[in-house]
Amino acid sequence: MRLLTHQNKAINKLQRYKVGALFMEPGTGKTLTAYKLIEPLKSDYILWFTPFQTKTNLFAELSKIGADTSVIDIQGIESLSNSDRLYFDLINRLDNAKLPVIVVDESLKIKNWEAKRTKRIINIGSKSEYKLILNGTPLSRNLLDLWAQMEFLSPKILNMNLAEFKNTFVEYITITKRIGYKSLTKEFINKYHNIDYLYQLIKPYVFEAELELDTHKQYIDLSYSLTDEELKEHQIIKEKYLDDERMELRNNNIFLEITQKLQHNYSQSPEKFEIVKNILRNNPKNSVLIYAKYIDTQYALKKAFPEVPVLSWQKHAFGLNLQQYNRIIFFDKVWDYALRDQAEHRVYRLGQTTDVVFYDLTGNVGLEELINKNISKKQSLLQYFKKHSVKELMQKL
Repeated sequence: MRLLTHQNKAINKLQRYKVGALFMEPGTGKTLTAYKLIEPLKSDYILWFTPFQTKTNLFAELSKIGADTSVIDIQGIESLSNSDRLYFDLINRLDNAKLPVIVVDESLKIKNWEAKRTKRIINIGSKSEYKLILNGTPLSRNLLDLWAQMEFLSPKILNMNLAEFKNTFVEYITITKRIGYKSLTKEFINKYHNIDYLYQLIKPYVFEAELELDTHKQYIDLSYSLTDEELKEHQIIKEKYLDDERMELRNNNIFLEITQKLQHNYSQSPEKFEIVKNILRNNPKNSVLIYAKYIDTQYALKKAFPEVPVLSWQKHAFGLNLQQYNRIIFFDKVWDYALRDQAEHRVYRLGQTTDVVFYDLTGNVGLEELINKNISKKQSLLQYFKKHSVKELMQKL
């Protein structure tokens, strides 16, 4: 299969090393590039981690490019957290291989050092000299995402533990609160330092590529109004959950819960269905996809529009090639910029031959505009929450 210019550049840069990071935007051909990097090694065992829901799609893609799938073991990365048997079995397979290679697709799945999955992947990584990580972006939340990824590739790249990494590149404050007999301690990042130094450390092992297509993206924001009942329920939920006592007892995680409840309350607002009907009147039905957040909303959409695929943000934003569609309706909003970006690249990717239109449905409540603004700033829900008082949140939501 013919390689594109950026794929050849990636191979030329990283083939001299035993480890490497392909931070290539979705749709730029990471899988083909990765396989072409490891194919000359003639490995007898390639352990390839990917999000569980993309395993079938990855196998099909590897088969399509002519990979020797007999030596490729595709595993869902989430399974490492849930199965001790799988974890020890994989270690045994790696120990018995003559020249094992490990690939971690969607490597931001290993960003949190405290997670069992991250610790296990880093330990598994110690069983092979040859490793690749693949992702559309090196970061989703903050600079700390990089540490675990580089530690997996090789501790020699950064040559510092997590505490040293934080002290070198991150300025943060630690706040401890006493609530009754309990103490709650949290760290808040203020800013970053020595970024040029960090870049020089990782630069030899990283290749980045942006997606360049002859087609274009168009974003259309379509407004709708909540019913009187939905607005009343919206206010009740805010007053019930946004109070100081509840916030302290739940260690402030209540804010995550309240945004879910508020959105769910108006997820199936009648005007939203009317907007979808209008879009379908003006576009071929076989060109349209709908992303929805909640299971009951997905069911209602499938019932109302059986001819249109309805996808889940969490299940279908990664790994799928959906370039046969070019009209995408984001029925519910998500706060996670990385998730939104991934969903867009299911259709806006190599092989897309027509312009793509994304429809965003925006309700007449503060939460909707808040999500829009924070997506545009690539800011996380928790980052936003930490900067505002409960009183400010009540006004904005």
